[in-house]
Amino acid sequence: MSDTHSRFDELAGSCGKWLSLSAATAGRHKAAVVADPFDRFAWRDVYEQSAGLRELAAELRSRHVPAPDLLADVFLAAYQAAPRLRDRAEMAPSHMVNHRVVASLLHSPEFAGLHRETAGDSYAAALAVLAQASVLRGLLERSQEAGDRAAGADRAHQEAVTAASAVCEALRQAAEEADENGAVPASAADAVRRSIEAAEAAEATVRQEARAAARALAVALPGIRAAARNATATAAEAVRQEAALMRAWGVGSGEPVRMPFDERARLAERLRAGRLAQWAELIGRFRRMAGGERARKVENVTGELVGVTLGDDLSRVIPSELAVLGVPELRAVFAARYAAGELMLYDSQGEQTTGQGAVIACVDTSHSMYAEGPGGVTREAWSKACALALFDQARHAGRDFVGILFSAADKIRVFRFPAGRPAPVTDVLGFAETFLGGGTDFQRPLSTAVDLLEREFNDTARRRGDIVMITDDACEVTETWVRGWNDAKRRLGFRLFGVAVATPDSATASGSVLESLCDNLRTIDDLTDVHTAADLFRLI
Repeated sequence: MSDTHSRFDELAGSCGKWLSLSAATAGRHKAAVVADPFDRFAWRDVYEQSAGLRELAAELRSRHVPAPDLLADVFLAAYQAAPRLRDRAEMAPSHMVNHRVVASLLHSPEFAGLHRETAGDSYAAALAVLAQASVLRGLLERSQEAGDRAAGADRAHQEAVTAASAVCEALRQAAEEADENGAVPASAADAVRRSIEAAEAAEATVRQEARAAARALAVALPGIRAAARNATATAAEAVRQEAALMRAWGVGSGEPVRMPFDERARLAERLRAGRLAQWAELIGRFRRMAGGERARKVENVTGELVGVTLGDDLSRVIPSELAVLGVPELRAVFAARYAAGELMLYDSQGEQTTGQGAVIACVDTSHSMYAEGPGGVTREAWSKACALALFDQARHAGRDFVGILFSAADKIRVFRFPAGRPAPVTDVLGFAETFLGGGTDFQRPLSTAVDLLEREFNDTARRRGDIVMITDDACEVTETWVRGWNDAKRRLGFRLFGVAVATPDSATASGSVLESLCDNLRTIDDLTDVHTAADLFRLI
């Protein structure tokens, strides 16, 4: 072989390092959290539906180009059941800051609490990302130098990859020009050597930039960890607050997850805004109190013995009646009296048994109910919270619930929630939000309630419904109407409970219309105390 030629196998040996570098570059990742296609789809779906996420990504991209990938990683860490962090060696240099941020989030003590609320719930995970927005902004600002260094390292790495590819291309040209003995012309061999020198120089630059990026990242790391703890704690609190808000309004734990993202976002915004947000705490207290009363309630309790009566309840037969059974000749007499319901029984006085028909809440929404009482609680808020707890009570017992909002005779709204069907939360909120204004009329809402119970009796033969009248005013009714009311009450067997909310003295004074109509009347003076209505939930 002449001096102007080199052997191909020698050239190929000197290029081996660069060939492997070129092949290895395909393994560099921009995602710090390992995710399957389904998890990635969940992120893309929620990102497309959330204008807030898209705006945040655009804003942060101006500070940190890989910011959209960072948001995806933060989402996936919260969303996945068991998030797994990719090894740092697998990451693209430009995304090392992302890796450090997500690692700090995952390793923070507060992350477990957040993860319990967000795992498997794409909306909650997206909410967690948005809740961390301000912390992420500050974190990326403090990590600006590290990000710039990482970007420089990434550019150097790309140049090294290009240089390695040039080595591969030069070697390929040399292979084409080599003769059958493996001899390569000098020009082709020189091209290979020059490409190797360029690749070595690029590699040195990569090492230099990588060291600079590592130093900058090490300086920023303590701040990243502290910010990550704050971000995780902030996100956990935001997610818990929204979950508590949903629960206060009776949205079950699994129901929000099944909602489309945009529907759930609108619902959350509706609950956070205006009067509904102010009522949430009161409603939650009412529902918890009613649930406690349900746990304590025992139906058909006997109570205090007050005498002897006639009937066929063998559990209350007096001893002398049972003694008759010991005389064979009198057993037939006992059987006849039992069949006729004429056995002597202990009579008792206790709480009335729970009804079987619909629970109907008639809620006064006249102008005076808008008045604010102690603790900033309005009469409307108290009455709606009480009505929603009655709604829960009815659902728990498998009974229909009807909410009747009334004021003047010409103003009434009826919200029906049949027991066997789901109750759309939007309908429940519609009931809570509606306020009619005007004066007060008792006859129209109570007559509407009777009509509903009559219809229920005709359709299902169910009697013993319960009507709850919640009002702050006194109102007159006609004698003709009272006669019809009493006839319907005897026929349908319903009860009327009255709740006088912060009423004038005349509304609950002896002989008032409300008192004369109600089987059970209580007056509520302290609107901040939900327990003043506790016995209502034991009786209904």
